[in-house]
Amino acid sequence: MLDPKIFEEMNARLSALIAASPAKDIEKNVKAMLASVFEKMDLVSRDEFDIQSALLARTREKLTALEARVAELEARQK
Repeated sequence: MLDPKIFEEMNARLSALIAASPAKDIEKNVKAMLASVFEKMDLVSRDEFDIQSALLARTREKLTALEARVAELEARQK
């Protein structure tokens, strides 16, 4: 059976190799590019999205209640 320490050592060596190679620079550049693209996309956080979704749901409930009330008042008028 293979010793798990062998995999840990290989992982450490590969990480050190990548850190010392141009691949690390490529990774930094890609992350910077993606961060720039995401800033331009005007995204919102998940928390903000959930808050706005809850607010919209409450607004829809109020609208439904008001529509029912208006319909009831219109029916009384006729």
